[in-house]
Amino acid sequence: MKVLIADGLSARGQEIIKNAGIDILNKHYELEDLIKNIPGFDCVLVRSATKIPKEVIDAGVNLKVIARGGAGIDNIDHVYAKSKGIPTLNTPAANSASVAELAIAHMFALSRFLHQSNISMREEKWDKKKYKGIELAGKTLGILGFGKIGQLTAQKALGLGMKVIAYDPFVKETNLDVTLVALDIVLSDSDFVSLHVPKQDKPVIGATEIAKMKDGVYLINCARGGVVDETALLDALNSGKVAGAGIDVYIKEPTDNFALTSHPNVSVTPHVGASTVEAQERVGSEIAEKIVKALKE
Repeated sequence: MKVLIADGLSARGQEIIKNAGIDILNKHYELEDLIKNIPGFDCVLVRSATKIPKEVIDAGVNLKVIARGGAGIDNIDHVYAKSKGIPTLNTPAANSASVAELAIAHMFALSRFLHQSNISMREEKWDKKKYKGIELAGKTLGILGFGKIGQLTAQKALGLGMKVIAYDPFVKETNLDVTLVALDIVLSDSDFVSLHVPKQDKPVIGATEIAKMKDGVYLINCARGGVVDETALLDALNSGKVAGAGIDVYIKEPTDNFALTSHPNVSVTPHVGASTVEAQERVGSEIAEKIVKALKE
């Protein structure tokens, strides 16, 4: 048996697969070459870079498993794979803590102008009077999507003294000191809004939703590209309706929306929510163990 590791895997994860007597190949293929080479593999493991559409699945005549090192599986046509009897494995909770911490990091960056002052000091400026920030303590954080990552974000925010409210149509109760409310309440009552929802067919936050928010709200998206309408967000940043935005994910990646990413009131990262040593170790070990189990059954 042979596993194609298309987008990398931790050393520990590779060791787990090898120790099970399964061969691996670390190689990233563009779509055309992936279609040509996929027949030689029993499993393909991807992250966010490689897409597994219907054409790849059809060409993978020996595929027994498709695996995604991470939570989202929107880059895999998993419904079609299932119809062909090929399961899709993922690690929905392994990177949760890292994503939650990044969401909080963007809140700190925006509230204390870290993104701006870091650049200005590298330009040999001393704009001390320009950067009068705000404290997170006492502010209301509204969370859209109250799964594992949303809950971890809430825990960290509560530890900072924030009030937390949340909306999730599938969550009816919580043991945390969080009030579950309607979507419109999250939009209207929050000083910070952080999204932790899966990829959607249309934006969760567009011009209509932004209009319902407080003037000077801060918006954080470490979830999925496309859940926030980038054009509507840029308009709201330019008008001042949105005071700042922390963004880790984009409609197109790598993004070419430089009007948004270079906006002075935006704190940006290049989809690094899961990019911590700890998360990569957890993801690597967990997905490797799942692959071995699936191939050995």
